[in-house]
Amino acid sequence: MNKLQILQESLSGRHDEIMNYQINIDNFARAIAKIDADYAEEPHLVEFRENLVNLHDSNKIEQLKAIIIRDVIAEQVDELEGS
Repeated sequence: MNKLQILQESLSGRHDEIMNYQINIDNFARAIAKIDADYAEEPHLVEFRENLVNLHDSNKIEQLKAIIIRDVIAEQVDELEGS
């Protein structure tokens, strides 16, 4: 396996990673909205909701990191394919 092939595989993995973060972000946002709409009066869900907010925010940050690395890998692939 050469560098280009390894980078191409890595790029594919980053796309999957970014999509997995997006699925989590969407799920957390929907769960937060559901709690707000249907369970706002449930005091035992306050901590759970706070955890969901933290997970939502941390997944957004981790997704951005993955996007940056994906872009760097894509640049290298483009360079190697162009040479």
